[in-house]
Amino acid sequence: MHLHGFIKSELLGDRSITFNPKMQSSNLILFTFLGLVILSTLLPPLDARAFFVFGDSLVDSGNNNYLMTEARADTFPYGIDYPTHRATGRFSNGFNIPDLISQYIGSEPPLPCLSPELHGEKLLVGANFASAGVGILNDTGFQFANIMRIDEQLQKFTEYQRTLRSYIGAEKAKELVNKALVLITVGGNDFVNNYYLLPYSARSREFSLPDYVNYLTFEYKKILLRLYDYGARRVLVTGTGPLGCAPAEIALRSTDGNCAEELMRATDLFNPKIVQLLKELNSHYGSDVFTAANSNRMHFDFVMNPKAYGFKTAKIACCGEGRYNGIGICSRLSNLCKNRDEHVFWDAYHPTERANRLIVNRMMTGSTDYMSPMNLSTILALDEIH
Repeated sequence: MHLHGFIKSELLGDRSITFNPKMQSSNLILFTFLGLVILSTLLPPLDARAFFVFGDSLVDSGNNNYLMTEARADTFPYGIDYPTHRATGRFSNGFNIPDLISQYIGSEPPLPCLSPELHGEKLLVGANFASAGVGILNDTGFQFANIMRIDEQLQKFTEYQRTLRSYIGAEKAKELVNKALVLITVGGNDFVNNYYLLPYSARSREFSLPDYVNYLTFEYKKILLRLYDYGARRVLVTGTGPLGCAPAEIALRSTDGNCAEELMRATDLFNPKIVQLLKELNSHYGSDVFTAANSNRMHFDFVMNPKAYGFKTAKIACCGEGRYNGIGICSRLSNLCKNRDEHVFWDAYHPTERANRLIVNRMMTGSTDYMSPMNLSTILALDEIH
């Protein structure tokens, strides 16, 4: 819609008006004011911080759309509740976690790093480097061809910063990255698409589960240190959700409909290790550089008691096939629920938008049971002071 046409039809109508100098001046002021109001709704706030996202399908906003891979969410019914009602590459019926965090920090969601639109002022918003299927380890998700593994995501981050420096200069680029919020969500695929992918996977033959968790923690530390070396100073690190409670795992591994015990054991071993790792890193690099988000506890709350949070089911995916809609992929041929808000899970592994909103609410305002050493609202408030 053109701005001029909007003002004429909505504000002035079709009446014939004779302008005198005073009216002309007052209308000019009115039009200028309206123009500024409209522009202010289109542009991000000047003090909105940049946001960078790394990880897997829980936070991928469309990078895999640009890759020749089967790990993608670019067809209906993905995106059915997104504002455009079209699939965007997000593994959700609507908004995903980065979208909702962006709303809280007063910014538009960062574009996928592979998007051709990521240039000019869009660079100032940040970038999403996440790619569905990846894990901490480079051999995780080997069955998916051409995904951006964590090493490549970090390499893309350095390439982004070179482009940013050429756009706003080295000093301002460094400041933007240092002040940015960084989210990394990775680890779940290292279990479901690696260690437990096959009955006797290469990794399960190589490691006992406790030793595998230790190995993942050791490798994750390298990733987080690289983020720090590349300028990240506010890093939100999520653990894994309750992996055994995903409809896919219940369908494959549970005989009674309860969460799969072995996957839950993996979750219970892994998440405390990550919390301890972040405490150690903070003791060396600053008391609040790394923030742990207990996504397992956040998700487990409404998995165990869905009705208390307004859900009807936490076992049956909204979109899927077979037992609990947990078999196969979500596609046009799948079963599709009518009310997505009644389901915790959208597809075999990923939360619905409504579940994502509850998770992000916990990130923003949750107690230390959910966020350590502090929640995002506290972080934002502290950064405003400084």
